[in-house]
Amino acid sequence: MLRRTLLRALAHRHGGVLIFLSLFLGVSTLTRLLLLAKARDGVAWDFSLLKAFLAGFGFDLAMGLLFALPLALVLALTPRRIFVSRAYRRGLHAFFLLALAGLLFTGVSEWLFWDEFGVRFNFIAVDYLVYTTEVIRNIRESYNMPAILGALAVATGGLWYAVCRMGAHRRWMDSPEAAEGRGRIAGLTLVGAPTLFAGGALLALGVSEPGVSSGGFVEVMSSGLRHMGEVQPAMTNSYNTELAKNGQYAFVAAFWGNELEYDRFYPTRPGDESFLRLRKLLKQDNTTFVSDDSNPRDITRVVRGKGEGKRLNVIQITVESLSAEFLGCYGESSKAAASLTPNLDRLAGESVWFRHLYAGGTRTVRGMEALALSVPPTPGQAILRRPHCENLATLGSVFANHGYDLAFVYGGDGMFDNMNYFFANNGFRVLDQPAQLKANPDTKPAFANAWGASDEDLFDWVVADADKAHAAGKPFFRFVMTTSNHRPFTWPAGRIDPKLKGRDGGVAYTDYAIGKFLRDASTKPWFKDTVFVIVADHCASVAGKRELEVRKYEIPMFVYCPAHLEPRRIDTLCSQIDYAPTLLGLMDWSYVSRFFGRDVLRPASGDDRAFISNYQKIGLLQEGDLAVLKPVKVELEFACDYKTGEISPKNPDACVEDAIAWYGCASWLFHSGGMAAVPAALEKELLRKTL
Repeated sequence: MLRRTLLRALAHRHGGVLIFLSLFLGVSTLTRLLLLAKARDGVAWDFSLLKAFLAGFGFDLAMGLLFALPLALVLALTPRRIFVSRAYRRGLHAFFLLALAGLLFTGVSEWLFWDEFGVRFNFIAVDYLVYTTEVIRNIRESYNMPAILGALAVATGGLWYAVCRMGAHRRWMDSPEAAEGRGRIAGLTLVGAPTLFAGGALLALGVSEPGVSSGGFVEVMSSGLRHMGEVQPAMTNSYNTELAKNGQYAFVAAFWGNELEYDRFYPTRPGDESFLRLRKLLKQDNTTFVSDDSNPRDITRVVRGKGEGKRLNVIQITVESLSAEFLGCYGESSKAAASLTPNLDRLAGESVWFRHLYAGGTRTVRGMEALALSVPPTPGQAILRRPHCENLATLGSVFANHGYDLAFVYGGDGMFDNMNYFFANNGFRVLDQPAQLKANPDTKPAFANAWGASDEDLFDWVVADADKAHAAGKPFFRFVMTTSNHRPFTWPAGRIDPKLKGRDGGVAYTDYAIGKFLRDASTKPWFKDTVFVIVADHCASVAGKRELEVRKYEIPMFVYCPAHLEPRRIDTLCSQIDYAPTLLGLMDWSYVSRFFGRDVLRPASGDDRAFISNYQKIGLLQEGDLAVLKPVKVELEFACDYKTGEISPKNPDACVEDAIAWYGCASWLFHSGGMAAVPAALEKELLRKTL
């Protein structure tokens, strides 16, 4: 009975649109169900899950209608003589096979993306389209692509065969009503009207957004897409919110929302209120602002060290995706019991160990941004990937003003994520894999994968380059970025327990390589006067059911220099952006700062705090609270248990006001040039006047 009713519904010119929509909705719903099964331990099994599926079906239907619109237009305009031709009908068969293959491929891609990041498509997926070489190699090395593509081909052919066996395609194409064009205008209207309505809804969202009503059509529509990048209203459980999304829609929304202007999309305060608040938050007992409160938007300040300071070399090892939970010294998870990191665990007792350091973001460029620039993670792209990222006030610029040799050393191709451009235009020599091969064409890495040379090869480059700098009699700063602790998780044989696979193996190999590097470095004449910093760029994963999964942002940082620094454990809540001023404080330096970070080892006028963010949400941890700022103009505050990550809503207070000051001022200063590097001559003059 139902089958006959459905077949009768196909007997008009736009019956093919119904077939397409049925396939689209079926594959989208199946994808959502499979993702639900994957996230079953994290979702909230309550009414919000039903809301998520209902909202998801609405998104699926809207996107299905949008994709069906070209088909509806073609069918409406096709004359009878062409519609009944054999070639035309074969072309439609080919269209449906390709469309179905595309839908199934998208579903599999979403599954793999969720497996890596725990979310539907976001701007990581958009960014990765730019770097096809690395991403395709990574996929090929991580997954059995011939088997996956073969299974997709079989599934595509089998599903379309089932549709044809049901008689749906024949009932549509062979009906006299379809041949005569019955319902061609009405069908086009039924497809086009809801699509236009959806566009109007996005337009309305954009127009209703503060500060956007005067923008052009494209700007206003993009504002709507940015607003709807997260389902409105969002569920309390973040997994439920992600399940409510449609993959294709999430991708488009991420494309439009790839660059978010803080003032347009996030909470602000009038006049200089936030800057005056920021100056109080930045003040420490050894800092002096070069301007008074009559010019509050200038955060330039002189930092006073002790005496002449220590003129030590610095090798900063930025470790890919190293969550604190994997280290045995943290002792708080099943990972610790696996003893994956014996070298780092030993280092914890021999270093200045920052026990409660939090990563600012979820990507390597976010970690680099925080460590190099000492700036909170303003929304949208990291500064490394933005226009006008040249000649900024970085940790490197401070070292350069004091006569240091700077180099960025990376195991892969630094063109990825604009890393080479950023570092080269901020005073660093670039020593990535292509540069190494160009300089030494006969010496290839002993082991490499999609992302570049192994960590051992990388550290060999670092040692060789440090030898050259030492021989030239020049102190050096090396910003080193590893790659091995990343999918596809491959490394040279014989280094670690062969039973270890995946992320656990990647962590264990990184630990092995760092231990070997420090042993090799200890034989060098420059070792005694070198500070070694081991810090993660971000965590392995931050996906979870809460607004922001606080516990998952905790990362290790060890500052190791046995000849000059006494080992100790620092339990202060701190952030990646505090690394640069704290390192310079450990070296007792005087310098001019435009950093947003603070020296964790000195008293501050504000509370201990840390910054965390994902793709649109930016947060501040402070005094047991978590402030979250979201588009559009949303400000939330939660009581937060940092040990468990549990959060509960509360009325916004000082934590939200501080978050607005930190993030809003950081965004304004970058765009207005307030984060420009301090020239050496100006720094010398300011130090002379102040000290």
